Amino acid sequence: MHFRGLVATIIIAICITACRDDNSKIETKAEDLAAQVEEKVIEFGFDQEDFEFKRDTVKKGDTFGIILERNNIGYPEIFQIAEKAKDTFDIATKLQVGKPYTLLFSKDNLNDSVQKPTTFIYQQNLEDYVVIDFTDTIQAYKSKKPVTYIEKTATGIIENNISLTLEEKGLSQVLANKLADDIYAWTIDFRRLLPGDRFKVIYTDKYINDTIYAGVHDVKAAYFEHNGDSLYAFRYQTDSSKNIVDYFNENAKNLRRAFLKMPIKFGRLSSRYNLKRRIALYGNRVRPHKGTDFAAPVGTAIMATASGTVIESTRRGGNGKYVKIRHNDTYTTQYLHMSRQAVKKGDYVKQGDIIGYIGMTGNTSGPHVCYRFWKNGKQVDPFKQKLPEAKPISDSLKTGYLEYMTPLKERLDAIFFLEAAPKNTENTITEDQITDIQ
Repeated sequence: MHFRGLVATIIIAICITACRDDNSKIETKAEDLAAQVEEKVIEFGFDQEDFEFKRDTVKKGDTFGIILERNNIGYPEIFQIAEKAKDTFDIATKLQVGKPYTLLFSKDNLNDSVQKPTTFIYQQNLEDYVVIDFTDTIQAYKSKKPVTYIEKTATGIIENNISLTLEEKGLSQVLANKLADDIYAWTIDFRRLLPGDRFKVIYTDKYINDTIYAGVHDVKAAYFEHNGDSLYAFRYQTDSSKNIVDYFNENAKNLRRAFLKMPIKFGRLSSRYNLKRRIALYGNRVRPHKGTDFAAPVGTAIMATASGTVIESTRRGGNGKYVKIRHNDTYTTQYLHMSRQAVKKGDYVKQGDIIGYIGMTGNTSGPHVCYRFWKNGKQVDPFKQKLPEAKPISDSLKTGYLEYMTPLKERLDAIFFLEAAPKNTENTITEDQITDIQ
């Protein structure tokens, strides 16, 4: 009996060992297969195992034709490719110096005496690109790289200014711009922050292909304590058709005003509205100045001070190149002496949209924008007007807003202020939500 038991034990041990060996082999094969899958790299929708990627940037003097000709494609074929592609993207005229492009060469043809690319890929920015594939039939299409939005939170206590506070925490200065320009521009003067003022934000960072940081995407919610006031702000879309987004407080009051104080972010007030102005150049005669001038370097962006419809975008006499916007039946604004316009007649623009750039066209002695302001058809001084607040949230949207805002406010209230943070260390509390968009 002892002998039989011993034999049985040995047989069982052999079986177990054999099974372990088989499982080990299976696991090894699975690992090898997984490694092969992991090595497969797809870029712009193409497998890098099948193509050689030749990368470059558009140089001065480069055109689509010159780039392809350098790579052994003749002009008859180049013309056909450009013609087929122009309805998707006019590659012949829209290449910009400094932008990256990629040529794909099939690895099946790398031994040919004359190598020709099969595909041209032009990157408009970090996210958007155009593919022109002329492997067999010519195809052109636009696409985007995968984008990931990572939600984060941060806090700060002001000692000097908000930019320095963010810099010490390793946070993006874009956060300062969004807080100062997009959210609290009408309620807090960020040039006069006080030591001890403090803030909390819930925001999202944007990443391309999960690895390339593309900056702060938006601020979902913010809280700012300034000069004894507690100021909440929550981002909410009020018009999806026009993509209008505003910030409201906990009582659904809009934080924005109907008009920005000035049409440029950086510059100085160089000449006020003055109906009794005298100019020595004209014999010291009275020459009314019905505009407000803001001086800034040539090329500085000019913003629409309020949302509205462009009713003129042209060039005329002493005005030079200008844009005129009707905001409603009461208010109209005009922006003179542009180097170039960025909008055309009939366009709808939102407050803060870029409509042109500082220049010196028309009658002007230096680079500036002459900002003109109409109320009920009469030019007036914008600084002396009691301008309306932005439209409050509609009753039909208010219930939905309060339901959306309440949990965000609870999350803000639950964030503790951090008295200090190590320099160059991002003050990120959590990554609460990750959203992938293809």
